[in-house]
Amino acid sequence: MAFKDLPNDSIVKTVLVATTLCLVCSVAVSAAAVYLRPAQEANKLADLQRNIVRVADVPLEGRSVQEVFAEFEARLVDLETGTFSDAKDPLEYDQRKASKDPAQAEVIPASEDIADVKMRERYSTVYLIRDAAGAVEKIILPVRGYGLWSTLWGYLALEGDADTVVGLSFYEHAETPGLGGEVDNPTWKALWDGKEVYGEDGDVQIRLVKGGVDHSDPSNKHKMDALSGATLTSNGVTNLLQYWMGENGYKPFLKNLREGKA
Repeated sequence: MAFKDLPNDSIVKTVLVATTLCLVCSVAVSAAAVYLRPAQEANKLADLQRNIVRVADVPLEGRSVQEVFAEFEARLVDLETGTFSDAKDPLEYDQRKASKDPAQAEVIPASEDIADVKMRERYSTVYLIRDAAGAVEKIILPVRGYGLWSTLWGYLALEGDADTVVGLSFYEHAETPGLGGEVDNPTWKALWDGKEVYGEDGDVQIRLVKGGVDHSDPSNKHKMDALSGATLTSNGVTNLLQYWMGENGYKPFLKNLREGKA
């Protein structure tokens, strides 16, 4: 019996119609995904550039984000040696993918994994801004760590002294809006400018403090107001900064950079 002759309440006809509809929808969705992939990748790149330019606090002054970002120098850093590396193209290197690939990352012992990132990739793409004489003016470092509900992905920008904070910004997280989500609050983010990462002994001293910074405390240059009602997110921010600025993160690289050995 031909398909058209099947009664509408036929199980066979129902299954054939449903299967055909599913196949058509699958093809349409797949085609749309392939067609839109270049646009998705372009948007992803534009968002990355916008976040890096913003955390570095570079004014656009009538220029596009892409024009300003073109002045940044992308470099690959070997986190094991703390030196620049030419092992990969820094702009093509997918650090996020590498951080989940056992062939490109190592498992962090639980005793050292204060930021709860599980695995640390060997290489990291950092961004530099140099002055006309070639001296490093700003350093932008990717950072991440677990907060309350999610991993916070962001960038920390430092002055050329590899110590003074220019800004801290997160471009992806799932923290509670109005609480941990206040990591996106421009007023809070503005407070980071001028904070210092390392103490005189060279140890990582920067941290968030509950109840706010005591401005009479001479060590407040290393302290930042915790987020109100978001203790675990605040602890997460402290932990990720202390991990990535420490010996297992960027500290060896920043030391080499200061000494001209990177």
